[in-house]
Amino acid sequence: MRPHFAEFLATFVDVVRAGSFSGAARRRAVTPSAIVRQIDALEEDLGVALFIRSTRALTLTDAGQRLHERAQRHLDELADTHAEVAAFDGSVSGTLRIACFPSFGKRYVLPVVAALQAEHPALHVELDLTERLADPVIERLDVVIRMGALTDSTLIATKVAPLARLLVASPDYLERAGRPDSAEDLSSHRLIDKLHGADLLGWRDVLGCPAGHAGTGTVSFRSDDFEAQRAAAEAGLGIAFLPSWVVGPDVRARKLVRLPLGGEPWNEGSAGIYLLRALPQPSAKVRAFTDALRTSIGNPPVWAS
Repeated sequence: MRPHFAEFLATFVDVVRAGSFSGAARRRAVTPSAIVRQIDALEEDLGVALFIRSTRALTLTDAGQRLHERAQRHLDELADTHAEVAAFDGSVSGTLRIACFPSFGKRYVLPVVAALQAEHPALHVELDLTERLADPVIERLDVVIRMGALTDSTLIATKVAPLARLLVASPDYLERAGRPDSAEDLSSHRLIDKLHGADLLGWRDVLGCPAGHAGTGTVSFRSDDFEAQRAAAEAGLGIAFLPSWVVGPDVRARKLVRLPLGGEPWNEGSAGIYLLRALPQPSAKVRAFTDALRTSIGNPPVWAS
């Protein structure tokens, strides 16, 4: 077996993912000819063809399909072993891969990783700003930031802050439309809601059914972006129901008014902001990020209103 077998395996997996030699070359910042040479060497070492090559596409042979299944597991195990062993080293280095909500990442994560990189120049960061539920196991992420009540999982969770949801509106809106005294009063108000998908914001917890249904008020503005919903509330377009980390600072600055209807029963659970990871033993870079994010958020959180 050639001494660079593991490297060639990684190149092979990249070619399969990219669907071409040129795509893998871009991913690895090398020339396509260098990728071809590695695949040729791997096929020579194994004694079988891994791809059916044509001018239009690459197709895996049966041997290539079997190798890809085994190689992916093998490389994942190597990566996990490397991360676990590296956790015993105190150096904060390598690539830290994080996934979180776009608004939270821009507001709270970016300043933290910028400070970490200034302190640890050997640290590199890949920040995936997404609203989907990223999987640290499948996507090979070091940390995923999730919010709400956690379901049972094999992932390791670290709580970095409590999570509350606030009903808010601008002073101008309340002066025009009146201030609701109960959830039932919202049926005569204009509401701000999410544009697509399930009831992520939790209007059901306030109204008993999703916003926009008959008898629950008029949805005057919809957006998938938390910042846009916050701005709409400040502009007087209606009442918003948003996480405290989004609107807490605006409530404190009196740009928005908090409406604690019925004592906010929707905040009685154990919802929080969590860092999820797959490996039991956190690496030095994950520990450094976790500590820095906790310190930056503070206790109580900087957004507490």
